[in-house]
Amino acid sequence: MKTLTITFAFILPILFGFAQQNQNHDITVTIDNVKNDVGKVVLGLHTEATFMKTEAVQTAESKIENGKITITFKNVAPGTYGIMALHDENENGRMDFESNGMPAESYGMSNNPLSYGPPRYSDAEIEVKDEDLNLTIRF
Repeated sequence: MKTLTITFAFILPILFGFAQQNQNHDITVTIDNVKNDVGKVVLGLHTEATFMKTEAVQTAESKIENGKITITFKNVAPGTYGIMALHDENENGRMDFESNGMPAESYGMSNNPLSYGPPRYSDAEIEVKDEDLNLTIRF
């Protein structure tokens, strides 16, 4: 009986540790309207503090096949985020602009807002709670 009690004393904390460990989730993003297969699509997962200010919490990129990409952000902690996506046709790692200041490359955000000006975090905000998310972003 003493051995059984000692065994439970060691096993239960380990089991609770595993249960607590897996509170993070995945966000899978699909973009199926990329205008061509040239270059790559780059995505950034942002918090309000990083949105349009600094590097993303997580970044991912994908080659384009038949105008479509699917990317998964793994192990995302519960909270609010915004996702920005860019079709980096010339693969220079940044958005290019026309001489009039308009974007020269396609881009999109989570929630697919119609934006007439700089992107706003409140328009792109999504919430990660207690399950994995599947999103579609449109360019």
